[in-house]
Amino acid sequence: GLLFPLFMFLAFAAGKNVPPGLLIPGLISVTILFSSSTIEPVSIPIERRTKTFERLLSAPVSLHAIVIGESLSGFLYSIGIALVPLIVGLIAFGTTITAPLALLAGILLTALCFSTMGTLFAAYPTESPGDIMSMLNLVRLPLIFVSGTFIPLDAMPAIGRWIAYISPLTYGNDLIQRAYGQPAYFDPFVSVGMLVLFFIAFQFIAHRLYVQFND
Repeated sequence: GLLFPLFMFLAFAAGKNVPPGLLIPGLISVTILFSSSTIEPVSIPIERRTKTFERLLSAPVSLHAIVIGESLSGFLYSIGIALVPLIVGLIAFGTTITAPLALLAGILLTALCFSTMGTLFAAYPTESPGDIMSMLNLVRLPLIFVSGTFIPLDAMPAIGRWIAYISPLTYGNDLIQRAYGQPAYFDPFVSVGMLVLFFIAFQFIAHRLYVQFND
């Protein structure tokens, strides 16, 4: 959840005079993307293999509650992982947080959004985590490059910005960039609203898929 984003950003910053204040927000965003969406695609197939998931389905708990519970595991895990670059930035690089509420909203909503996306992909009926991770990486890897984490949205061509508009990471990263005093592309209420909409959409689709695959 942390090493891959770290190496990506080190490769991006190598040979460039990029201040940490520009790197830390993007590193936090990408760390949340990977850490929050990784737990469910690993745990749910293993639960299927060990028949634990079947026992959950037979318990007196709604399927909706099970889907939310699975998402919360990735959500809580990613919050803990996201604190690592945040604290390192404050202590080692002296980064300054100018908008704490934007940081809080960005971290929490981005983690919630992508943990739900991980649960959505984990609906695929397989007992092999690798099957789901392969599909998930086809989505996650492009998001890194079209969401303003490496290249500011202002510097993207028009088609790149249009693609960025449909990426949840764009809005989470924009809130976190704002929190560190960097220029923001969207109004914070727009970013919050879009992340909430993505969460609702992912949750709805995930629930429908689990209903379909577990009838």
